[in-house]
Amino acid sequence: MLHHFSLHSINDKNAFGFNPMAYSRFKFGDEEVAAAFGTELAKAFIENHLSTLDFNQQLVVIPSPYAFIPTATFAMKEHFMFTMNRWLAEHQFPVLQETKVHRTVTYKEDYGELDAAQRINLIGNDSFHIDSGFLKNKTLLFLDDIKITGGHEKMIKRMIDAYGLVNETYLVYFAELTNKNIHPNIENYLNYYAVKSIFDLDSIINSNRFAINTRIVKYILNSEPGSFQVFIQNQQEWFLSLMYNMAIGNNYHTIEAYRHNLTFIYNLLFKENKINNII
Repeated sequence: MLHHFSLHSINDKNAFGFNPMAYSRFKFGDEEVAAAFGTELAKAFIENHLSTLDFNQQLVVIPSPYAFIPTATFAMKEHFMFTMNRWLAEHQFPVLQETKVHRTVTYKEDYGELDAAQRINLIGNDSFHIDSGFLKNKTLLFLDDIKITGGHEKMIKRMIDAYGLVNETYLVYFAELTNKNIHPNIENYLNYYAVKSIFDLDSIINSNRFAINTRIVKYILNSEPGSFQVFIQNQQEWFLSLMYNMAIGNNYHTIEAYRHNLTFIYNLLFKENKINNII
């Protein structure tokens, strides 16, 4: 059985029910916003759905698929789980378990710019894998930040069918585009609301609560080399190290479009001997 829950419905391209500036910062790693979004989503899910759940089954949270670098949803997921677990513990129910959809990504394009057909074509070659044995006789909560065309949802459903999963399943979103007259590139409008250039990332990275994710890594590596070099040389060593290790963990060193900027980070870290034993 598949159930859907979205906290916010986007019916008007000028009114979202949430702060687009905050959402954009969340998408680029603002963990403080991720905490607020995850907590808000959990409280709404508790209010709307927990009374209908079968607590004879273990609940499992599954954030949006990723390879090595987590998505922005991962940071939101942690606070969703914290809030849910407090409620479950107070009511003497088992707390949540967590697992992962392993994803092999085959593209570098910005997903948010595309329409529905282009999105399906783009992600159609990606592979999604999950430990079906771990999920047996459990209720699944697939968590994502936003549903625009349903492309990722189609891939999740395809995976569910491929693994023969018959679990009670909830697809849980922070927001959903419900007005189909609004072009899907509204997602890019939201994603980049607070980030007009690479230099807008400084306040996010250097805040007290930063959570690296795929979007910020890809955006930096795909930046124009001149701006990139000015930006990256002003960053602290911990961030350079984190960027480099996350990038190679996601195989970004094998993508031609990222190679020049990634090599520049490598040279700063290793050839200038600023720090040792990074890997």
